[in-house]
Amino acid sequence: MNANTRQATRLESIEGHYDFWLASAALALAALGVVMVGSSSIAMASTPFYYLTRHVMFVGLGLVLAFVAMRIELRAIEKYNRLLLLGCFALLIVVFLPGVGVTVNGARRWVNLVVTRFQTVEAVKVLYIVWLASYLARFRDEVNATWAAMFKPLGVAALLVALLLVQPDFGSSTLLLAITAGMLVLGGANLSRMSTPVLIGLVGLVALVIFEPYRMRRVTSFVDPWADQLGSGYQLSNALMAIGRGQWSGVGLGSSVQKLNYLPEAHTDFIFSVIGEELGFAGVCGVIALYALLVGRALWLGYRCVEMRRHFSGYVAFGIALWIAMQTFVSVGVNLGMLPTKGLTLPLISSGGSSVLMTCVAMGLLLRVSYELSRAEKQVALLRGESAQDPAAAPEAAATAAAKAPRAAANEKTRKAPVTVSAPSSAATASALRGTSRLQSRIEPTFERIA
Repeated sequence: MNANTRQATRLESIEGHYDFWLASAALALAALGVVMVGSSSIAMASTPFYYLTRHVMFVGLGLVLAFVAMRIELRAIEKYNRLLLLGCFALLIVVFLPGVGVTVNGARRWVNLVVTRFQTVEAVKVLYIVWLASYLARFRDEVNATWAAMFKPLGVAALLVALLLVQPDFGSSTLLLAITAGMLVLGGANLSRMSTPVLIGLVGLVALVIFEPYRMRRVTSFVDPWADQLGSGYQLSNALMAIGRGQWSGVGLGSSVQKLNYLPEAHTDFIFSVIGEELGFAGVCGVIALYALLVGRALWLGYRCVEMRRHFSGYVAFGIALWIAMQTFVSVGVNLGMLPTKGLTLPLISSGGSSVLMTCVAMGLLLRVSYELSRAEKQVALLRGESAQDPAAAPEAAATAAAKAPRAAANEKTRKAPVTVSAPSSAATASALRGTSRLQSRIEPTFERIA
């Protein structure tokens, strides 16, 4: 049995482990979500536990989907990167089909699944992150070296955003663009090149706000919600009152007043305000700490994967971490009056079947990344240990050294010989400037470029 066969057998027999801190943070947030959805929605339906029962069902289904994602090899998912991208466009287009798409409050973002409605953009977030991770893994040095390779994912994101704006869904559009920019930077894109499309995108987003009256009203009401407390500032003013009542330790679980039909969407977009009222400053800090642990652990996993040249896994972890971090920041910022009112749920906590299901799938992918990273680290340790202790490796090492001896002597003669420097050919110069030759050694992205 040759060395390659022995190595393949060893790799298949090694088991990894799932990241404990990542799983603990995700489960703690999901458990808190069940409690807070039950508390915040008790006065919103004729049946007190309607939304709680519904939320628990989606959490249970989400755990099943997360378990499935945890068991799938990432390389098997990466093979279908093109189908995933096509799936993103198909999901955003299907909402416009008569009889399939559903319009709610003037927005056409859902599809009718008979038993429930599904917001397709939640699935698009996961599929798009996986596709972009695959793209960066395949073209990471081209993205750093050429404009065309960098603009391709930006163009894809622009097309997806165009479909989202037709629905319309300004919040998800902004989030998708931010995830794209963040993943490109972490994937090694040149920061000076990135500044141009980022500035253009910011100007475009500002224009969309200015020329759309209802978006402009949200910005003006965010500056001073008390100026029109019963009109455009109604949501934010009630959210701030809820948080203010919580003070340091909260009014107690289940004792919120604002959730009693004063605070709109208390179980979804403004659930963080109910947390602030019932659990106080201490509860708010605890929730933020759990998100910090979750996002920090995901970024650390991504960094370790990139160090071990498992780029696809690393970029998947980066993308999910950026998604959770940005969506949490927007949701918390809206509830605290730091950002204009925008309908984004608090991941793993807010009620909402589509968001809960797809966030659970993302957590399953993150745990799969941690499993494969752990397995790879064990593989490396095992191979290093066997190479140091296996007596059979000594003859092979000696034979290798003997084979290299003539080359070493030739290299020594070459080093002593006079060196003649000739001008590089035009083809070689163009290839060096372009930085995309498949014959060149790949340049690994480093975080020093970002600092």
